[in-house]
Amino acid sequence: MNGDIETLETLSTEYKESIPADLRETKSFDWYLTECYEDPRIARNAHQRVADMFDFYGTAYDETEGVVEYQLASEDPLNDGENTFYGTVIHQSIHEFVNKVKSGARRLGPERRIKLLLGPVGSGKSHFDKQVRQYFEDYTLRDEGRMYTFRWTNLCDVIKDQDPADDTVRSPMNQDPLVLLPLEQRQRVIDDLNEELDAPYTIQNEQALDPESEFYMDKLLAYYDDDLQQALENHVEIVRLVADENKRQCLETFEPKDKKNQDETELTGDVNYSKIAIYGESDPRAFDYSGAFCNANRGIFSGEELLKLQREFLYDFLHATQEQTIKPKNNPRIDIDQVIVGRTNMPEYKDKKGDEKMEAFNDRTKRIDFPYVLSYEDEAQIYEKMLNNADVPDIDVEPHTLEMAGLFGVLTRVEEPDSETVDLLSKAKAYNGEIDEGDDIDVKKLREEAERKAEIGEGMVGISPRFIGDEIAEAIMDSKHRSRGFLSPLTVFNFFEENLEHHGSIPEDNFEKYYRYLETVREEYKERAIEDVRHALAYDLDEIRRQGEKYMDHVMAYIDDDTIEDELTGREQEPDETFLRSVEEKLDIPEDRKEDFRQEVSNWVSRRAREGEAFNPQDNERLRRALERKLWEDKKHNINFSALVSANEFDDDERSAWIDALIEQGYSEEGAKEVLEFAGAEVAKAEMED
Repeated sequence: MNGDIETLETLSTEYKESIPADLRETKSFDWYLTECYEDPRIARNAHQRVADMFDFYGTAYDETEGVVEYQLASEDPLNDGENTFYGTVIHQSIHEFVNKVKSGARRLGPERRIKLLLGPVGSGKSHFDKQVRQYFEDYTLRDEGRMYTFRWTNLCDVIKDQDPADDTVRSPMNQDPLVLLPLEQRQRVIDDLNEELDAPYTIQNEQALDPESEFYMDKLLAYYDDDLQQALENHVEIVRLVADENKRQCLETFEPKDKKNQDETELTGDVNYSKIAIYGESDPRAFDYSGAFCNANRGIFSGEELLKLQREFLYDFLHATQEQTIKPKNNPRIDIDQVIVGRTNMPEYKDKKGDEKMEAFNDRTKRIDFPYVLSYEDEAQIYEKMLNNADVPDIDVEPHTLEMAGLFGVLTRVEEPDSETVDLLSKAKAYNGEIDEGDDIDVKKLREEAERKAEIGEGMVGISPRFIGDEIAEAIMDSKHRSRGFLSPLTVFNFFEENLEHHGSIPEDNFEKYYRYLETVREEYKERAIEDVRHALAYDLDEIRRQGEKYMDHVMAYIDDDTIEDELTGREQEPDETFLRSVEEKLDIPEDRKEDFRQEVSNWVSRRAREGEAFNPQDNERLRRALERKLWEDKKHNINFSALVSANEFDDDERSAWIDALIEQGYSEEGAKEVLEFAGAEVAKAEMED
């Protein structure tokens, strides 16, 4: 055992420091009133508190996309990045969700709507919803997010039939103590608070006391001859309120137990039968405020698979959203204050959207699409996060493995482009940011075209990250069983192919198309594997620099319509067009685009010169790639690629050098041997075909 061991003392101290100092304390109403004047944000409503929570943990603005990235999602500071979200489309969805909450904080309308997270299975909507609830718990533990409620005390001194067990009663709805003030006096206080408030919203509170608290207030005011001060000073204590999902306090995740036999009391509460014998059936003290809307008050209501509920059951959401009240059986209406979030998958949404009887409900929802990630490198980060969070066996994940898995997923999600010049693979690469200056690809137009074609939106159908993650996990375990210490794309591809038709969420009609996409990914990986081996076998830094300088000399002469000195004879000659094209063709630059490319690299060299930077072809991705490929073409005829497939047919020292070069690129030793043999076989086959 290394280092110091934990002791009960240190653990206890750490825990105590994490708890608000006033969590166990009771305060007077007068204290709370003074505290509100010092910090008006204490009296925020649920939308305002949730909106501030997102900003509290940090933000970053993506100017290119015009999206605010909220760090509780992009960095997950509470969990050291364990639950981060990847992909521009996801952060756009989160940005849209927060905008709706912030609009609700300003009373612009969304505070009276359900925020409906819509997306395919495994798109991250449930994960995001859970993350919001976790951070809300943490936020209310901090001074910046603190809130308070009240409890009634010494009730038996005044109310003769009060059950001694109910001498002290907490506010059943955890209401803000300001509701104890009559509306006229309350509004004067709120007006004062808003004059001191530095926020983009104003404090508002027109709620009535819940029926039970209203009962106690009436009894106390009657006893003290309407002396409000006496009633509050003698019978009200202010206590700190902290959101806690496990305690069903200010947070509620709702899913009915029986979807075929739903009861509205699950939402609104029910009669407390143990109290009927004491107080009588119509007494407000005999009501049990255990409904989901009651539990979520002052915080967040989260409805799982909301649209799977029966139509009649969803009607209870109409008053909860539009009127911000609930009407339980055998009890007066109750005002509520909460952010109502629902989640649903595509089939349920389509079903309810086409139901004319659901028009009122649909009108009270604000849809936020949660599509699948459409950048395959972002998708790869999802799988990397999965592996980092798991107890993964000692296994090396080879280069391109997660990226190619992500590419397969993305190809199943993006809409086929209409343009003849852009195929599906090119579109996926464009979405990944792989666009060279000379490429005739407009990502914005591709997105707009896809939105017109897609039934709901691009990325709302396709293979789930769960399927891909499951197959990666299976491939890892299979590799371990076969004593393979590495995971390569080839192994993952095999598992995709074997299990595609066994996954229940993939429609049978898509099998043929998805197999075709898998072959596209195999071909893409083949090119990347060959590129890596090419780099290992033929890479020569000095030669690439020399060829790069030669290329630029001839390009500058071509642009300036000038001559250049021949390296061997010293005579002036025209730029070597054959040499220039031998480089450019390695990037598939056609004859009619050569001048654009030459001008592009010329401008790049000029900019670097102005900045005092020396020319180095390694610093220009496209030029470096072209020169490497040319060097490969020049040298590959001296390599016996068929022999690469068999370790016994090559010089051990030479083969070891190549393996070492691949290891420098991130391969394990065993993975390097596999990719060397795979690429060698593919190149040998191509050579024979040529």
